[in-house]
Amino acid sequence: MNPLAFSTLGMPGAPVGDVIATASRYGCRGVELRCADGEIISPDTPTGELREVARAFAAAGVEIVAVCSYTRVARPDGDPVAEVLRHVEIAEALGSPFVRVFGGVEGQAGPAAAAIRRLAEVADRLPDNGVDVLLETHDVFLTGEAIAAVLAGVGSPRVGALWDVVNPWRAGEAAPATADALAPYLRHVQIKDAASPADLAPVLPGKGAVGVPGVLAELDRIGYSGYLALEWERVWYPDAPPVGEALAAFREVLGR
Repeated sequence: MNPLAFSTLGMPGAPVGDVIATASRYGCRGVELRCADGEIISPDTPTGELREVARAFAAAGVEIVAVCSYTRVARPDGDPVAEVLRHVEIAEALGSPFVRVFGGVEGQAGPAAAAIRRLAEVADRLPDNGVDVLLETHDVFLTGEAIAAVLAGVGSPRVGALWDVVNPWRAGEAAPATADALAPYLRHVQIKDAASPADLAPVLPGKGAVGVPGVLAELDRIGYSGYLALEWERVWYPDAPPVGEALAAFREVLGR
């Protein structure tokens, strides 16, 4: 069975102790830490504080699976490369193997070329510290096909894919096609469910239209052995049930 994790997106503003307690209660070996103001970590958190966070999770036997940045690597402004490398420093201090990044801005010209160029530069500048960068199926790169095209252009084992299962589905890409496209690059998976492509409010896993059991079957088919992380978007949907209810439903789906 794949190890389980969840994102702190489902526990906005929660302290370390509450996140660890939730992981323990629902049998999660890992967590994704949202890197944002008001959360356990932010882009400005000093190294000493990051190491304290790392020690707390390590003492509890909970792995920090990913640092979830909000950097859009293909966006036309700013310095996304520097932002990604800063998040890599944060992940190193936390002992986390992955930094999550997004693609670009809707409507911009040539996002794939920009993403390839920026991620190739990131790959060239990554220190030998065990931290890799994962491009999520999101925004201008919703599908596995789009992510695979970017990663093939980058051509680095230090830059892989994160499959957020809702986004290829809402773009009309079937789970077998997503799995096949991402298989050479897939390092991490975020599980969630929704009522329809036009209504992305959180639905308990297995109760929506995404077809979570089918996605799990595809992951088995391609031999994916990494984490399955529940991404419960309570930050954006504060009326959603508590993350514990979603984790219980998640475990029920996995146990079928």
